[in-house]
Amino acid sequence: MIQNAINPELSLGFVALRVPDLQRSVAFYTEIVGFTLMTTSTSAAELGAGDRTLLRLFEETNARPAPRTAGLYHFAVLVPSRRELAKSIRQLVATRTPLQGFADHLVSEAVYLADPDGNGIEIYRDRPRDQWPRRDGQLLMATDPLDVNGLLNELGSDSERWNGLAQGTRIGHIHLQVSNLEEAVVFYQDRLGFDLMMRYGPSAAFLSAGGYHHHIGINTWAGTGIPAAPSDAAGLVMYSIDFPDLASYERHVRSATIAPLSLEQFENTLLTLDPSGNSILIRAAG
Repeated sequence: MIQNAINPELSLGFVALRVPDLQRSVAFYTEIVGFTLMTTSTSAAELGAGDRTLLRLFEETNARPAPRTAGLYHFAVLVPSRRELAKSIRQLVATRTPLQGFADHLVSEAVYLADPDGNGIEIYRDRPRDQWPRRDGQLLMATDPLDVNGLLNELGSDSERWNGLAQGTRIGHIHLQVSNLEEAVVFYQDRLGFDLMMRYGPSAAFLSAGGYHHHIGINTWAGTGIPAAPSDAAGLVMYSIDFPDLASYERHVRSATIAPLSLEQFENTLLTLDPSGNSILIRAAG
């Protein structure tokens, strides 16, 4: 039973990654994915779309991928329209970027790729909620073939220069590798208060707030019992869950289910770990 239902208007804020070569990663995320470089230093950079920071990169030159550990499966960049997804796909094709797949999930359309360090990325657009299919009140999702030609037809004869990700782009969801699925479900559902939207066989689950198809995906596809990633591994440093205002944030973090989870608290932010060691920054965005 959910003891502390989470605010339905929350969103994911940013994803932070540890990378071995900051310059290489910044080039990839700006030139290929289309983020705007917002701030940079000798060892860190912030990237985003519009005025919103969506990705933080931290350089550690000895960082290397750590396979078969908990951490990032992919983070998902939600673009504001089907046309914007078509623009992203056209840019990926034009730059001959290797792609890992395409999918029609019934609730969304998506393309998958990886950054130079193997971090998974999904770029997707949502269908309107009133078009999301349901059966007996249960949301339906699938992994059907994507109509790529139909998507590109959204562009017509438009040959306008690509200017990167559009205003309104945000982090739509994050998909994590975990060591134990049931422990992760209990944490995200009963402790943080997300709704369990669906299970995908015995090894994956999807959770959300406010009836969204998912803000959090979790899986054990790398194996049950995998360890947490080492502190110097290339990949996920943390991700943020953003409450829409200070009042809703304070109500949530003071609850009996959230307060004991705190590792550190700063002004309007709380840092915690899920059972697999994935770091989460819970904060008031407003």
